[in-house]
Amino acid sequence: MVDTMSVETKRLLLRPYTMDDLDFFASLWADPAVVRYIGEGVTRNRKEAGEGLERIIEGYASGYGLLAAWHKEEKRLIGHVGLIQQEVDGKREIELGYWLARNFWGQGLATEAALALRDHAFNALGLKRIISLIQPGNAASIAVAERVGMELERHATFKGQAVCIYSRQAGHGQR
Repeated sequence: MVDTMSVETKRLLLRPYTMDDLDFFASLWADPAVVRYIGEGVTRNRKEAGEGLERIIEGYASGYGLLAAWHKEEKRLIGHVGLIQQEVDGKREIELGYWLARNFWGQGLATEAALALRDHAFNALGLKRIISLIQPGNAASIAVAERVGMELERHATFKGQAVCIYSRQAGHGQR
């Protein structure tokens, strides 16, 4: 299933992580600004990041997971985007998630990647619905969700954190 998980955009190649990406993955988790709205907003050390990366790689067997975002022109990893299985209020959902290294914020890259994964979810994987779980203060992520056609569905608590659940149905005004 992993080879069907690569997606390409104008500026990015979204591909499965490997353990060779650990330095980059750990750098994302080490930046307090990047993880501010992820879970409890706590950084992780290299060992913890490595354990998380191993879980991501093992999770690819499900057909879902975070994909490393390779910037084609810069020739380096800049973040990740993915479709992640979550359980929200007892219901299985597929979340569209995205994080970028701080020096790539504000360039439209998260939106570009999220659009590509949204279309992949509906067109290639045949999903009928996707969500994004976004902490209320994360204005940048809310803006990305809205740019890919998601709408605020409701507020909830997810893993102890207050979140806004943004959602989109397949075929709903897709461009």
